Amino acid sequence: MGVIALLSAVLMLVIREPMRVALALITTMVMLGGIYGLLGVHFIAAFQVLIYVGAVMVFMVYVIMLLEVREVAGTRFSKLLVPGLVGFVLLVGAIGVSIWSILPASADAALPAGDTAFGISAFSIEFLNDYWLHFELTSVLLL
Repeated sequence: MGVIALLSAVLMLVIREPMRVALALITTMVMLGGIYGLLGVHFIAAFQVLIYVGAVMVFMVYVIMLLEVREVAGTRFSKLLVPGLVGFVLLVGAIGVSIWSILPASADAALPAGDTAFGISAFSIEFLNDYWLHFELTSVLLL
């Protein structure tokens, strides 16, 4: 499901026809719902499918059909495909470098001996102290 979600997300970025882009986005959302279901968070999986696929995507497809956007004849991919691929490679490289830098030196150094409980308060302290900038950057990217 992850591979299909990734492939449909890439197709969503490179295809020029609006209806096919919407179908690729629907496929991505359904696969994300399936991933949530496999992770055991069935409540979120159901809301993913009901709200995003069932409501938002139906509305988007309806708007595309209402506007009568014709499929583009000629070029199949966007002119921004090459800059998008370069940005994608840079993003994956930055993520890889950041993951490589936080990996522990050995598997024994991953967790201290008595540190097995991780509750809401420990998460919030860790989040607000160390990861607030990452969260804010993600919110800017999503915006």
